[in-house]
Amino acid sequence: MTSTDAWLVAQGRVLASATVAETRAQRRRGMLGQQQPEFAMVLPNCRWVHTIGMRCELDIAYLDDESRVVKLQRLRPMRLPLPVLAAHNVVEARAGSFDRWGVRVGDIVEVRRVSDAPSESRRT
Repeated sequence: MTSTDAWLVAQGRVLASATVAETRAQRRRGMLGQQQPEFAMVLPNCRWVHTIGMRCELDIAYLDDESRVVKLQRLRPMRLPLPVLAAHNVVEARAGSFDRWGVRVGDIVEVRRVSDAPSESRRT
């Protein structure tokens, strides 16, 4: 699963393309198998992730019910951190992405679906 269907947006700027894991199977798989992911993965209704079986380090952002970042982590492969009970969604990205994007605890990170973008026909 490498097709992207959303954008991550913070403070009015696009951070990255993203894939939203809609099904239970997609959420279980997450970024497994990705060596150098060039997109972010959004895991809705999620409070906990792991990197067992991962090939690369990941940046993890835990978002509350208002899309506010409540915790950031960098996880090396084969790690099993504790759940973040305040989280409602998780964003996974290649290690170093959040530093490059300037994402900090307290930021609002929105997930905007490609299908929600205004089309030319809707603007006129």
